[in-house]
Amino acid sequence: MIKVRYIKTKKSFNLKRVYFFTRIFYTKASVAADQVQTKTTVIRIGTRGSPLALAQAHETRDKLIKSHPELAEEGAIIIVIIKTTGDKILSQPLADIGGKSLFTKEIDEALINGDIDIAVHSMKDVPTYIPEKTILPCNLPREDVRDAFISVSVGSLADLPAGSTVGTASLRRKSQILHRYPSLHVLENFRGNVQTRLKKLNEGVVQATLLALAGLKRLGMTENVSSILSIDDMLPAVAQGAIGIACRSNDDHMANYLASLNHEETRLAVVCERAFLETLDGSCRTPIAGYACRDEDGNCLFRGLVAAPDGAKVLETSRNGSYSLDDMILMGKDAGKELLSRAGRGFFDS
Repeated sequence: MIKVRYIKTKKSFNLKRVYFFTRIFYTKASVAADQVQTKTTVIRIGTRGSPLALAQAHETRDKLIKSHPELAEEGAIIIVIIKTTGDKILSQPLADIGGKSLFTKEIDEALINGDIDIAVHSMKDVPTYIPEKTILPCNLPREDVRDAFISVSVGSLADLPAGSTVGTASLRRKSQILHRYPSLHVLENFRGNVQTRLKKLNEGVVQATLLALAGLKRLGMTENVSSILSIDDMLPAVAQGAIGIACRSNDDHMANYLASLNHEETRLAVVCERAFLETLDGSCRTPIAGYACRDEDGNCLFRGLVAAPDGAKVLETSRNGSYSLDDMILMGKDAGKELLSRAGRGFFDS
């Protein structure tokens, strides 16, 4: 039986009603309804339960069915909703309660324990380490990496009056905003899903916010965007706009399914950016941005940034090289080493 999960947010900001038709399988880590796995089930997809996470899980399911028509059979793919610690605790900054792994830990545990077969993640939420007994061999084609500016009163950051409050849960965004617009105030712990943040904006908690354009596109909510920030104005988070899919390291069957979905250009870009992040030993307390892409000659252009939390200092660097795995890993690591050296001790303490 198909279970219908209906997610609705009331607001005057043109938020769309989001309907998800989800077959849910209950696991120890899941808060989903207690449905029974059918005999025809081939793949159990683990995901968080936010509208965006479910949209990404459904995108994964649809791509699997398109590549493997036998999976279109009723019940062949089910979606397992797993509530993570990061979803449960919204009153504190992520850095104070454990960082990015809070959005992936329970899902990884369900994968390792065999409660799900594959795990779908927003790659920017994935720590630089991958848990033992798992691999992350697949990235879907990357969405737009830019950040969207959203306000009910003005069209851009530059238009905000001095003293205006911008809401964000990202130190990366905060530091870059304050570096360019030191007269603005940034509300740091502006957490919650897209619908929650837009609701707070509409209620006047803040005058503006920044959200990943990729998420708004996947939710079909781009009508809320006031303007789109260029890469020069707001360098994106490492792996922003990329979906990653993990499986157990000893599960060749699932690995073969995922191989058919992998978008190699995206995977290499994400590997480059994550090599940069790992070298910097980045965490939720560290404002770091990084972006790798193909240039007009087909080579890799990487741009990296570290900033003081208050935006007083921003250090940037770039690299060019061939669009190949080894070279892109080296570029990311080398860029990270350079910025570590330039930043010096105490740079992130301001």
